[in-house]
Amino acid sequence: MYPQAHQEPHGSGIGARLNWLRAAVLGANDGVVSTAGLVVGVAGATGDRGALLTAGLAGLLAGSMSMAAGEYVSVSTQRDSEQAALATEKQELQEAPEAELVELTGLLEGKGLSRDVAREAALQLTERDALRAHAVVELGINPDDLTNPWHAAGASFLAFTVGALLPLLAIVLPPAPLRLTVTVLAVLAALALTGWWSARLGDAAVGRAVLRNMCGGAVAMGVTYAAGALLGAAGV
Repeated sequence: MYPQAHQEPHGSGIGARLNWLRAAVLGANDGVVSTAGLVVGVAGATGDRGALLTAGLAGLLAGSMSMAAGEYVSVSTQRDSEQAALATEKQELQEAPEAELVELTGLLEGKGLSRDVAREAALQLTERDALRAHAVVELGINPDDLTNPWHAAGASFLAFTVGALLPLLAIVLPPAPLRLTVTVLAVLAALALTGWWSARLGDAAVGRAVLRNMCGGAVAMGVTYAAGALLGAAGV
């Protein structure tokens, strides 16, 4: 018996899932940095737990809603563009099927097929599903897997919320003398993790991505803490 061939993941679905995962990591990273900057800034002005909790919750809700709304608008625009392109292609197939067949043949030939093979492949693809063939080959769109704005909005909301919870809990749960230290360490650890994961997803240098992520978060917390301390000292 022959060994079963190793099955490698292929297709646009894998790329789409990687994009979703990358977006989730970046959303969580945004939640960590923005909320950490907010609560650390407030901590520079006051040590009151209620004020810290209020500021952190407000930042979490505002940030997650903003991320969700922004992602919904962005993906809705993309989906509208995809649907418009598919409608145009459908009309062209109805009005000039022969010209579209020639176009599809040329596209397949441009991918490395010989003229005869490209022509035969174009004929078979057109007979099976002409719109789908042109959508995939010409437009790079999978008509069965159009982007969903509600899924994108929900994923962004959840990712940001998960990221934001870490600095929020770190600043309100520990005793007052340890709040700032615990928060900074927790945030830097989380940023190291998201930096590592985003680098792995993008096949980038891990060490550089982690260092860049941690330095960015550290600068953000330092600036907001200094601003909060100055405002607190001024009695604002």
